[in-house]
Amino acid sequence: MCGGAGTAWGEGGEGQAVRTWRASRAPPLHHHPTLPSPPPPHPPLHLLLLLPKLFSKLSHWTKMASCPVPYCALLLLALPCVSLAQYEKYSFRSFPRHELMSLDSAYRHALDQYSSEKWPETVEYMEVSLRLYRLLRDSEAFCNLNCSSVRLDDESHFDSFPELRAFGNVMKRAQCLKRCKQGLPAFRQTLPSRETVEDFEKREPYKYLQFAYFKSNNLAKAVSAAHTFLLKHPDDEMMQRNMNYYKSLPGAEEHIKDLETKSYEALFIRSVRAYNGDNYRTSVSDMELALRDFFKVYDECIAASEGAREVRDFKDFYPSIADHYTEVLEQKVRCESDLTPVVGGFVVEKFVATMYHYLQFAYYKLNDLKNAVPCVASYLLFDSDDEVMKNNMVYYRYHKEKWGLTEEDFLPRPEAQRYYNQTTLQLQLLEFAKEKLRQDDEGEVLEFLDEYLDAEEK
Repeated sequence: MCGGAGTAWGEGGEGQAVRTWRASRAPPLHHHPTLPSPPPPHPPLHLLLLLPKLFSKLSHWTKMASCPVPYCALLLLALPCVSLAQYEKYSFRSFPRHELMSLDSAYRHALDQYSSEKWPETVEYMEVSLRLYRLLRDSEAFCNLNCSSVRLDDESHFDSFPELRAFGNVMKRAQCLKRCKQGLPAFRQTLPSRETVEDFEKREPYKYLQFAYFKSNNLAKAVSAAHTFLLKHPDDEMMQRNMNYYKSLPGAEEHIKDLETKSYEALFIRSVRAYNGDNYRTSVSDMELALRDFFKVYDECIAASEGAREVRDFKDFYPSIADHYTEVLEQKVRCESDLTPVVGGFVVEKFVATMYHYLQFAYYKLNDLKNAVPCVASYLLFDSDDEVMKNNMVYYRYHKEKWGLTEEDFLPRPEAQRYYNQTTLQLQLLEFAKEKLRQDDEGEVLEFLDEYLDAEEK
């Protein structure tokens, strides 16, 4: 039995609040544009020096292990590779038939087992429910992405009837989605309730998993589950105490990992590591892969936001459509923050801009100005007031002829422009919906009617 007197367990965030990091603190290339050549540049930020614990070695803990340690700590040292994500054998296309069930049923059964203190069963069904949730999200994204470009066969027939054309395209897309979902096992189950989906969006299952792992003597996975929960709930005091206890055990830091991590996060960290080692070619290669992977995951996230909606009230046709789309927009807007990585307790602020920040300087160090300049322009999309980057742009323009640059080189990269436009327009539309379509807007309605009637009289 692991644990000790006075150890707090149950619901619960890490010993310190999640901090933010700005890539522009230590800017690269901030010289005056009239200088004949740039001074030695500074890196955007030395992540690896700032976060040494993220890359600590097991040797530090094995030295501590020479002292008497509790049984659970020895167990944790004996299982250096046990903290594998529950998605290791997950497959969207070949999900195990014996695990197919409704998400509500699996999650509810896991919670029942937790209440009954049946820890192996809790772990089994909580892990199954996490895989079922991922299957549902992946299935939604798959169908919505594949049907996103479906349109009427001949839209010209509807030139004089824009409303019919618009809803004709909606119906064609609905037909495509219906066919797609009929062939996927995730949609043969009862769809989960809104409350269940919100629990998984907030990583609530990991709150229960960390304790069930602990009670099952699986300390490595308990550490990972606690950390995974804390990334969404950094101020949860109970889980902070749990994590502080875990960190006191030899070998614990080897298992502080996000079980919901995305591949672009690992690529980003690897690129920064290469950057800090002055290996700019590798840094560029990995950062370009991280960018591409991030945009792919982002597209999947916003596509998965277009799932089922629980109808709670009766409204007219257009207000009902607007309500549904507002809910979809809220989820799409949240994708940007949900996909922002937390590295060693630090939120990588302005993540997409930060990737272009690293790229522009790495390309500069490789004397590849044709690729460096569009990265500067891309960064400025997201932070147009950044004085450092504006000075960089002035410098590049000053040496435009020397380096054979054209006006096209000073444009943002297409994928950056698309992402910026999409996130900006989504946010603007959501703000409009919240401001103009709220329930308590009777005063605005009366004012509008007065204006309308006055116009009619004229």
